[in-house]
Amino acid sequence: MPERRDCALPETLGGAALRGLRGRCPRCGDARLFHRFLKPVAVCAHCRQDWSHQRADDFPAYVAIIVTGHLMAPLIIALARDFALSVTAMMAIIVPLALVLLLSLLQPAKGAIIALQWWWGMHGFVRERPEPSAKSGDGLP
Repeated sequence: MPERRDCALPETLGGAALRGLRGRCPRCGDARLFHRFLKPVAVCAHCRQDWSHQRADDFPAYVAIIVTGHLMAPLIIALARDFALSVTAMMAIIVPLALVLLLSLLQPAKGAIIALQWWWGMHGFVRERPEPSAKSGDGLP
């Protein structure tokens, strides 16, 4: 495998997770993290980070389902309470909306979970942190 390149590491877990949510490499933020819908690249094209260690498994699906459920519940309650819709009309609204929302959340959830695994050095990843900045002096915010 080619030698890893230095890059601007994210300063926080949130920064790494945001890169993953966007489908970018959590380490460098420059290259794509996925080469197919849910298939991560084996190696980052920019920083050469090996992503074969990731073990997101079913957790992104669980996250997407929980978020979808929490977003859909108020809508379902409002539709049932405020509108006189038939069951067929409710299903015609709810099912497609839930499927689109669920599918649109899967890849960002997987990217954020991969970023979390990399940040904490899980599953064979090397735990990396940027050098502390001199802005704060004593390390406090």
